[in-house]
Amino acid sequence: MVLAKDAKQGIVKDFAEHEKDTGSSSVQVALLTNRINNLTEHFKAHKKDYHSRVGLLRLVSQRKRLLEYLKRENTDKYRELIKKLNLKK
Repeated sequence: MVLAKDAKQGIVKDFAEHEKDTGSSSVQVALLTNRINNLTEHFKAHKKDYHSRVGLLRLVSQRKRLLEYLKRENTDKYRELIKKLNLKK
């Protein structure tokens, strides 16, 4: 499931730190969260799609590592991001 270009640009715009920011930790976490949510919806209809489930676990793991990095480097931004994305932490 590829994210539409305009949807991706909207997410980047919402979470960017400055105008040309496309790869900061907060942007990456937001994009991963969107992909994780889309895959979660996919699994409601396709319960036996085990190959995609492995990919989902990789995405969750990558997001977890990025969040740990962000928490270590900038706790205020971490808390703001958690609240904005409605993540459990």
